[in-house]
Amino acid sequence: MVDAGFQQVQQALADHLRDPERFPPPADIEPRRLAIYRRLFYNNVLNLLSSGFPVLSAVVGPEQWPRLVRDFYRDHDSHTPYFPQFGDEFVRYLAQEREPRKEDWPFMAELAHYERVERTLLTAPNSRLSSPTKQASDPLSGVPLLAPDARLLAYEFPVHRIGEDFKPEQPGEDPTYLLAYRAGPKRVRFTVLNALGARLLWRIQEDPCTGKEQVLRTLDDFGLNQSETLHRQGERLLRRFGKLGVLVVSVPDADQKGERGE
Repeated sequence: MVDAGFQQVQQALADHLRDPERFPPPADIEPRRLAIYRRLFYNNVLNLLSSGFPVLSAVVGPEQWPRLVRDFYRDHDSHTPYFPQFGDEFVRYLAQEREPRKEDWPFMAELAHYERVERTLLTAPNSRLSSPTKQASDPLSGVPLLAPDARLLAYEFPVHRIGEDFKPEQPGEDPTYLLAYRAGPKRVRFTVLNALGARLLWRIQEDPCTGKEQVLRTLDDFGLNQSETLHRQGERLLRRFGKLGVLVVSVPDADQKGERGE
């Protein structure tokens, strides 16, 4: 059984390392050693987040960035003890917990999420169906699904353009839709989507059915007439997604529901 007194000392030390201005250190620990621990723990988190969010850290700047990281280090109750997953914790902190400060950029949470997607996809499962006998090649007659190593993203800010020379203070007039996908073992690509392409992928992700039916439903969503020209445009878009490798396609079951005319 762990000694309760030891646990109290351990908790007191952890509180002090995260917030030395608020919590005093445990008794009988040499101040010099405490200073070393404080620098070591904080610098590990700072270096980890700086390498994981290079655009955000550059945009925020060398003065504010360390303060932002310290706020996270002090205030966020992490759900993981693993350093490689701290990026997800940082995104959660910016999106759900941090009260905006006057010096904060309004796009910080979205930009952090955008940067984190790349690291997530590099470690995503391979985009193969578990049962090869169910695979098909035609996304129109088959049932297209979004690959495990692809993400449909929507942001208020044009995050893919943000950098030291472009720091928007207001959201764009229209949402920014992006398709992120793994293009190789160590490469992730981002493609800008229009509203039609984003809606088609959203339908594929949320309500699987044959690709042909997805095109019809997407056109209906926009109130577009069911002309042959629009059908061909939707079908070309679907096949383009297939060629990018962002879809896995299965043979529909014999009792597949949802087709027009059923």
